[in-house]
Amino acid sequence: MTTATPPSAFPFTVVTIFPEFVDAYAGHGIIRRAAEAGHIALTTVNPRDFTTDRHRTTDDRPYGGGPGMVMKAAPLAKAVDAAKSRMPHGLVALLTPQGKSFTQETAGDLAGTDGLILVCGRYEGVDDRLGLNHVDVEVSIGDYILTGGELAAMIVIDAVARLIPGALGNEDSAGDDSFSSQLLEYGHYTRPRIFDDQPVPDVLLSGNHQAIERWRFEAAVIRTFLHRPDLLKDRPLTRETIDVLTEWRDQLERLIG
Repeated sequence: MTTATPPSAFPFTVVTIFPEFVDAYAGHGIIRRAAEAGHIALTTVNPRDFTTDRHRTTDDRPYGGGPGMVMKAAPLAKAVDAAKSRMPHGLVALLTPQGKSFTQETAGDLAGTDGLILVCGRYEGVDDRLGLNHVDVEVSIGDYILTGGELAAMIVIDAVARLIPGALGNEDSAGDDSFSSQLLEYGHYTRPRIFDDQPVPDVLLSGNHQAIERWRFEAAVIRTFLHRPDLLKDRPLTRETIDVLTEWRDQLERLIG
């Protein structure tokens, strides 16, 4: 996929031997709509196009022996260079388990760059020499192993694209997401008003927007405490968050007696 990049679009380029994976992903949902509206641009570069043998080989056996195959440095480096020729100021990120953990904060940092070139490894990994002169940062989406970096690249693109102005349509959506304010997002409800004998909270039907916002904030704080207390630990808490936790503690103490 090599469509022209609108001048104002945030550019993503994925270096992958399976560009069809990325093309399929780019054809749906928010990513497709954001691209059609000119807020982002998503292209691919295939390292196979920079090989010199008739089989377009991008991997080889590891020196020193061992299982599996290793992606060759030269085709990847040339593919990155080709991407850089179109995106001279783009940040080159290699998706690898040894990289920096990808968080919402990381997504915000990457959204502030001039574009991303995401390099996808395969097999046992990539020749370690690629990182010396062709990679700016290494990123890991979690402590587990995937077959290749394409899924990881799509996750990074999805999280970063949501932060590009205009990409979501509603400018408030990204700010309400879980982790954007160190809290999980509050619960959501839609029709019908009663499901499995559980009604929608009355406050959400009240039309009182101030009360709704207060309920949503309290629900976010309590949900975070119950499900992900690590997000609150060792971090500065806002006065409003402390007030909610204090009120909840007082109610529990009264119930316990």
